[in-house]
Amino acid sequence: MRGQDDPAAHCALNVALYGPDRRWAMTERSASSVDRDRSAFAIGPSELRWDGDSLVVDIDEVALPLPRRVRGRVRLHPHRLFARVDALDDGGMHRWGPIAPGARIEVELDQPSLRWSGHAYLDSNQGAEPIDRPFTGWDWSRAQLSDGSCAVIYDVRQREAGDRVLALRYRPDGAVEPFEAPARQRLARSAWAIARTQRSEPGTAAIIDRTLEDTPFYVRSVARARLLGEDLVCMHETLHVGRLVSPVVQFLLPFRMPRRP
Repeated sequence: MRGQDDPAAHCALNVALYGPDRRWAMTERSASSVDRDRSAFAIGPSELRWDGDSLVVDIDEVALPLPRRVRGRVRLHPHRLFARVDALDDGGMHRWGPIAPGARIEVELDQPSLRWSGHAYLDSNQGAEPIDRPFTGWDWSRAQLSDGSCAVIYDVRQREAGDRVLALRYRPDGAVEPFEAPARQRLARSAWAIARTQRSEPGTAAIIDRTLEDTPFYVRSVARARLLGEDLVCMHETLHVGRLVSPVVQFLLPFRMPRRP
């Protein structure tokens, strides 16, 4: 998307399932298929709503490239809500903040038939300009500590300014504490040859346990690292902005992200 466009005309619910029955859905919908109020946000046949205690997501999507239904409900119970927002770039045009860095999730899907519960994380990103103006890419990771805290590192590479690193610990009591991010360590490149890094304390090698999503411009993985004196399992993401905005990728995106009225 370029220029001054209506965000409501480009809405989608992204659902990614990893495991024996992998499914990935992300259908973009126009403003006529979007409805929202103070507590609910409907995108086509799917809806997110806040019921006062939890975020309820009713999913009714079609996965691609092999068309298969993804239907069911996800309920996220935050341990505590946070309102802190931080700038990702020096100009303050892009902002990020965890809404529920610690949460419990319950997943009940009918298609495919899956049930599970576990730890969850919910955050928000927003930008007032195209992503390729300030950034060339970033590495992001989050992990849960033994006391219930959540440690997040946003390792941002800016196009014209220097690197920008956010390392924050979100405590169960509501406190947010910056911490000194250790040095970067190189991780194995993705299948699409994207370079990945993870911050980890000296003496402990950062490693990839499993790559969940591997695309020409974005990689999602499970990594291991040592932060704040603990050996942690981390959710890890790498974005290569140059690849994202390349003509080839932009041409191919509609095959994975179709548009519907």
